[in-house]
Amino acid sequence: MASQYLVEIFLPLFDRKGKRFPERFHRAVREELVGQFGGMTAHVRSPAVGLWKASDRSPTERDLVIIYEVMTGRLDRAWWSNYRKRLEEDFRQREVVIRAHRIRVI
Repeated sequence: MASQYLVEIFLPLFDRKGKRFPERFHRAVREELVGQFGGMTAHVRSPAVGLWKASDRSPTERDLVIIYEVMTGRLDRAWWSNYRKRLEEDFRQREVVIRAHRIRVI
């Protein structure tokens, strides 16, 4: 099989005030990814814990995240850049991490 990309999207379960996002936010992401790519995987059983520091002197921040994955044969950087910006607005985040890896399906 040909080389593809695995794209991962890290989305928070809670906003900055600790309030859980309504399920419709995540459902909309799942529906859009299935519509755009024909399928997706959501790692929701045990949310991942994201830890980071804005600077050396800042306290460690923490997020519980769901990781969404899609596989695609073509990486449309403009589409992903626009989608990331939209997710940042929808989820009220300074930054949403989306990363892509070149993979070979075996």
